[in-house]
Amino acid sequence: MLEVKNLHVTVDGKQILNGLDLVVDKGEVHAIMGPNGSGKSTLAYVMAGKPGYEATQGQILLDGEDILAMQSDERAANGLFLAFQYPLEIPGVATMTFLRTALNAQRKKRGEAELSTPEFLKLVREAAGKLEIDMDMLRRGVNVGFSGGEKKRNEILQMALLQPRLCVLDETDSGLDIDALKIVSDGVNRLRSPDRSMLVITHYQRLLDHIVPDVVHVLSAGRIVKTGGKELALELEASGYAQFQGEVAHAS
Repeated sequence: MLEVKNLHVTVDGKQILNGLDLVVDKGEVHAIMGPNGSGKSTLAYVMAGKPGYEATQGQILLDGEDILAMQSDERAANGLFLAFQYPLEIPGVATMTFLRTALNAQRKKRGEAELSTPEFLKLVREAAGKLEIDMDMLRRGVNVGFSGGEKKRNEILQMALLQPRLCVLDETDSGLDIDALKIVSDGVNRLRSPDRSMLVITHYQRLLDHIVPDVVHVLSAGRIVKTGGKELALELEASGYAQFQGEVAHAS
């Protein structure tokens, strides 16, 4: 599904990723953990095609296609979805309009017919209900006046509607209380599928209590320095990242 090969990335002329390698097979959930400044969000942003994040070397292959050669909308149409740590507000654009436009734009890009209004409303009502999202909320501007939990639930609603093949969750637990964390995590877990892979980026073990990963990676100084099972996240919770600071060699 996803293969990152020898990825080097600079931001504002500063080298952030230094030969990162990563493989996520179809249907797997991988967690990436690491200290501040290790390159976690940089990896998410360069995958999504955020301006200013320049891949100077390497490849990011999604089902064998190098997405670095694609525009952001092409990456989305090919099945990549990024849930932001801090979702943007878009005043003046109703959430419902935004959702329908995004969904139909992707369908059009793939050569599929656009959804009619009744078809779209049925999909939204069903997905929103599972995430405890009130339909009145969807008539407001995108994320305008939303709480942290509402913004994250809105992101998961987008995922549920767009049905991506690869979901990248960039610190989705940031700013969530326990109740909101459980609702968001339940929404993510409902989207787990043999045909869908997920990359969960987080500082903390608490998210991984709810979204249990198949594999955990430690990112430090722009490279994966340790890989293990879900128990690795517990070890990190107990011992912290000090042992990995500055480490740039692969470990098993």
